[in-house]
Amino acid sequence: QEQLVESGGGSVQAGGSLTLSCGHSDYTGRCMAWFRQAPGKDREGVAAIYMGDSSTYYDDSVQGRFTISHDNTNNTAFLQMTSLKPEDTAMYYCAASRLSRSLCLSVPAGDFIFWGQGTQVTVSS
Repeated sequence: QEQLVESGGGSVQAGGSLTLSCGHSDYTGRCMAWFRQAPGKDREGVAAIYMGDSSTYYDDSVQGRFTISHDNTNNTAFLQMTSLKPEDTAMYYCAASRLSRSLCLSVPAGDFIFWGQGTQVTVSS
């Protein structure tokens, strides 16, 4: 069972930046993603990366502000978040699954098998 370990969450003021990390050990698939879930809301896909060709997906709400990447040497995925807004406040989850490129980049939460424990991001105005 692949384990994903997230870190990097915290509290920042609006306009600030945070970088989330997601370490993994034995995962050999090509698809990783970040999801978030705010209280009372459904889990939503924020960003995804297909490592076969480094293609990425971003939700419109974070396009231009968030960057997903993966360090193949250290088996770590990152989510760099800039210009943070109060509406970005949520629990953020790293996820991975052996999906095709097209499916990966559509970030279907139900098709992701491996999940991290979540890391809280709080943005104050």
